[in-house]
Amino acid sequence: MPELSVVIVGGLHADARKEAVARLLTDVPDSVVLHHDLSTATAGTVVRTIRDAGGIVSAGEAPLVNDCACCALREDLVPELLRIRDAGGTRMAIVELWDSVEPKAMAEVVTAGGLTVTGVLTAVDPALVLPYLGNGDDLAERGLAAATDQRTVADTFARQLEYAPVLAVAASPEADDEDRELLAQLHPTARQVPIDDLIDDLTVPAPRRHSLSSLARAALAGFDVEAADAAQHPACALLPADADAHGVATLVWHRRRPFHPERLYAALEDLTCAAARSRGRFWLADKPDVLLHWDAAGGALCVESAGPWLASLPDAAWDMVPPVRRAAAALDWHPEHGDRCQHLVFTSPALDRDGLEQLLESCLLTDTEYAAGRAAWKRLPPAFDTLLEV
Repeated sequence: MPELSVVIVGGLHADARKEAVARLLTDVPDSVVLHHDLSTATAGTVVRTIRDAGGIVSAGEAPLVNDCACCALREDLVPELLRIRDAGGTRMAIVELWDSVEPKAMAEVVTAGGLTVTGVLTAVDPALVLPYLGNGDDLAERGLAAATDQRTVADTFARQLEYAPVLAVAASPEADDEDRELLAQLHPTARQVPIDDLIDDLTVPAPRRHSLSSLARAALAGFDVEAADAAQHPACALLPADADAHGVATLVWHRRRPFHPERLYAALEDLTCAAARSRGRFWLADKPDVLLHWDAAGGALCVESAGPWLASLPDAAWDMVPPVRRAAAALDWHPEHGDRCQHLVFTSPALDRDGLEQLLESCLLTDTEYAAGRAAWKRLPPAFDTLLEV
């Protein structure tokens, strides 16, 4: 029996997502689309539809699990995919995620269920990237929340965009060079595939040629769920590089000296609002063993612990650390501080590079404070304890 290829297509840009799904359904024979509509969750159920190129094949409902719409999706999705696989005759199952569902959780659930994910795509309209990235509204305010969901539009869109190795890009007459450059700088390692790309292999006989569009190739190319997870971990994330083009800039700020907790805390609002998107890892002088994750979009900042720096662990614990993280630390190892560092990346149109760098530098320990040593650093006021819920 041929292996069923599962392709996950997500994104808050609903029109682009639907266009990408329709293109895949047309391009790849013997394909079906599964979609769970979470907008009905307030009524206690999630509506599932399965359709092929001819229309709806089946529809059903899944009850909420622990009052959680996304949990109901997870519980229902894998059994449906297994049923489709076991029935045979289907080459590709396209999982069209509901608007605010993030692809990471679904890719991990499907893979854990013993199925093969061959592609994860986020559909994007370049003209909408900045408006969505700058939207600090709660999902509930925009009618995009599934039951109890406290995420914002901006941080949800950022994670959808940055997790997928393939971006299905809609043709957008409203998009300009700045929009396209912003998309490229936010996720420079992604493969961008135009949804309406023409067939590029004219040597194949016409009856088979329709299955070889760029989008279909990308959807079937393969996906590594562990590599995708590592690429999002603050300790070894594949962050954007320094760039400046078409009015959009990315500042990569890397330093070895720790932050003064009070001065950084006082600057948080200005730093958060300095760029459409900022992310990375950092360390505080009073918490030298804690790797802190910086994640900001839409004028809102999330700071959380991502565990210990490797330099703070005993040698015996290193065998328990994933190889990709050990490799990332080795590439950036400091003889005194190990992998402890400030590595923050800010991306935005009209980015004030000089002002941002000056503000960041002012938050570091001064020469005198630095020379006082770690014992003195730990006595500094713990300004981040409330934010970190310590």
